[in-house]
Amino acid sequence: MLKKYTWLALVIGMSHGAVGWAQQSGEPASVLAETLSSWSKNCAVTSNHRLSDQSLKQLNILYQAVDYRSLWRDVTLRQQLADALKETRYDGLEPSMYQLDRLLALQENPVQSMSACDEVLLTQGYLQALTHLRDGVLNPEKVEPYWFEEVIKPSAPTSIVPDALAGLDNLPNIFAQVRPQQAAYRKLREVLKTTYLLEQTDWGIVPAGKVLRKGSLDVRVPRLKERLMLAGYEIEKDLAAQKLLFIDDTVVPAETVNPELYTPELAAAVKAFQRDHYLESDGVVGPATLRELNISPEQRLMQVKVNLERLRWLEKWYEPTMLVVDIAGARLLYFRDGDVVWRTRTQVGTQRRQTPLLKSRITHLTINPTWTVPPTILREDKLPAIRRDIGYLARSNMQVLDYQGNVLNPYHVNWQSPAGIMLRQGPGPNNALGLVAIRFANPFTVYLHDTPSKHIFGRATRTVSSGCVRVEDADKLVDHLLFTAAASERQRIERIQASGRTRNVNLPEPIPVLLAYWTVEVDMDNRLRFRSDSYNHDEKVIAALKAAQR
Repeated sequence: MLKKYTWLALVIGMSHGAVGWAQQSGEPASVLAETLSSWSKNCAVTSNHRLSDQSLKQLNILYQAVDYRSLWRDVTLRQQLADALKETRYDGLEPSMYQLDRLLALQENPVQSMSACDEVLLTQGYLQALTHLRDGVLNPEKVEPYWFEEVIKPSAPTSIVPDALAGLDNLPNIFAQVRPQQAAYRKLREVLKTTYLLEQTDWGIVPAGKVLRKGSLDVRVPRLKERLMLAGYEIEKDLAAQKLLFIDDTVVPAETVNPELYTPELAAAVKAFQRDHYLESDGVVGPATLRELNISPEQRLMQVKVNLERLRWLEKWYEPTMLVVDIAGARLLYFRDGDVVWRTRTQVGTQRRQTPLLKSRITHLTINPTWTVPPTILREDKLPAIRRDIGYLARSNMQVLDYQGNVLNPYHVNWQSPAGIMLRQGPGPNNALGLVAIRFANPFTVYLHDTPSKHIFGRATRTVSSGCVRVEDADKLVDHLLFTAAASERQRIERIQASGRTRNVNLPEPIPVLLAYWTVEVDMDNRLRFRSDSYNHDEKVIAALKAAQR
């Protein structure tokens, strides 16, 4: 990338690049200058392509740097551009957005002269492709906004023109450079090249009906088997080759088995499907599994495209050392110096009380925290429990306070219509925040914390909290956050933990934390894994991408 270079150095450096071949083109500089200055009059009608004021500004800057000479007279260079644009389909982009059809038509008829309008449109397609690869097609602030702590709020995207100029000497290289470099993006892009999603148009549906379990006889079983095989799941691989099956631990000839029998081999394929879609891998085809089975290849491909777009946004927000909460996957990743050094499971917000999208900095911990019940939880969860049995307060180690912090007698409160009160739970292992809360600035009153509800970490679906992020093995996360702390500071924290007292402890230095949302990833075996779009965020991005492509 060339952001650190000055424009003067950039233009001087072009002497053996774009300027060199521009001077060989024989195109009068005045022609392109005039074309750009009167685009709407001379080209917008004939090319059916209007350019925004911002696009024309960028094109003028680029062409000024090469003295308004043609960039695309060379047939070989045009072919390199065509090849690079075709490859953008593996980035989840639509190559036709970047003048690929116009470019291919010129390549098919090299005798045909290229007009100044064609020249400008090819350059516009080149600039737009690089911009989309680097920054994304959409503005996340409009379709999936994140909240940022002010001191780490990202700056506006810079102009792509310096990169585009430098890349004219090596088009494949500049396309590779502007793409996100994170492993998640590279792996998803590579898997998309070979996945069935680009070729499979439809696999029909498995009709609704009774829950399918091993041993079930159902007319839908052949359809289920076909659906799994179309998606690449192997069924009865070894025994089928021998025309044998296991039924009730007995090997029997396959031709004697009712084709509508839900066999153990088919159940094994269903379990693999469930693991790839973050479902309970029990081999039982119930409503949740059936819903995922009936998502079409086209929908899955759009889901991959949406997540490639998200990863283009996230690229600029990642830092070498940071904490990332993967909301849709309900897990946490701790990066140090660019590598994942620790990961764990989390519990995140329900659909009604979603965990927000944000980037902030973890500044301090609360050891042995108390928990002041948020108003929504007080109203919707706690008041009904208290009205049923006021003893719930004592069992939950909760005090009733007024807004000045004074303790109130719960028997003197009108629980049918309480006013001016708060509930606060005392510290201890049964506190809703567990033994530690991990704090960072945000307007949503959310944080990371320990939890007494540890049994929930064993579930496949963990969208159960009121918006905060519950962390499995939170004590280990604390160790990572205190990685640079002195031994004396660690000992002091251990004494606080043992005392049971509530204390805030500052980190040696703030650590960035990103709460992000994506619904597709590639696992260690290079298999696509799809999460449920619990918050319905995918739909908004899909609609916006389709609108942009139109």
